[in-house]
Amino acid sequence: MGAPKDCYDAIASSGDAAQAALASGAFGQKVYHLGPERDLPFFSAPDGTPYEVQRVPLDEAEGIVCTGLFDDRTETPEDYRLTIATGVHRGLKLLCANPDILVDVGDQRIYCAGALAEAYTAAGGESFYFGKPHPPIYDLAKRHLVALGRSVEDAGILCVGDGLPTDIKGANGEGLDSVWITGGLAAEATGTAPGGDPDSARAQALLDEAQLHCTATLGFLR
Repeated sequence: MGAPKDCYDAIASSGDAAQAALASGAFGQKVYHLGPERDLPFFSAPDGTPYEVQRVPLDEAEGIVCTGLFDDRTETPEDYRLTIATGVHRGLKLLCANPDILVDVGDQRIYCAGALAEAYTAAGGESFYFGKPHPPIYDLAKRHLVALGRSVEDAGILCVGDGLPTDIKGANGEGLDSVWITGGLAAEATGTAPGGDPDSARAQALLDEAQLHCTATLGFLR
C-alpha cells in the first residue's frame, strides 16, 4: 500500500491469523473459496509455498474459506443466498478471513467478508472469525512483539480504528485503550465533517447504544 517500512516494526492482519487456521486443516483439505481472485495468495505461505489445501467446487468442499465477495463493487450478501443455503445444508464450517462488515474505499462503501459470514450464521451456519474483535488477532499481534524481542504491557497498547463493532469492541474485550476515528464509517452518524471533529454528544450516544467505550475520539488521522 506504499507505507514507508520505517513506520512499523511488524504487521499482524486478520488474514495472517486466518491463514494459520487454514494451514492447520481445521476447515478440511478441500475448501470452497468464496472471494475474488486477487485473494488467491491467501492459500500460500509468505514464501509462496502453497498450503496443502485444495480449492474445489462447493459441492465437493469440506469447508468454506471466505475472503470477500467475488465483486465487492457491485454485489451484496443478497447475491449469495443460494451459496449460503447450500453450505448451511451441507453443514460446512465457514472461515471468515476479514470480520469487517463494511469498509469505505474512496467514496464507495462496500461489503466485506464479515457481511457474508454474518448472513451465513443468520441462516443457521457456523462461522469462525480471526480478525477484530476476536481474540486470535490480538494474540498474534502480541506474539509478533515477542518475536521482535519487545515486551509491551497492555497499558502500553493503543488500538486505533473507525469501526465500533470491530476496532472499539475488540479493544474493550481485550481491556486496551482505544481511539475511535469517527470520520470513517460513522462520519454521518457522528456529524464529522471532512477535516473536522465529531459532535461529542452524537458520538457518545452511539457508544452508549453499542455499550462500548473508548479512550478518545478523533475525526481523522492527520
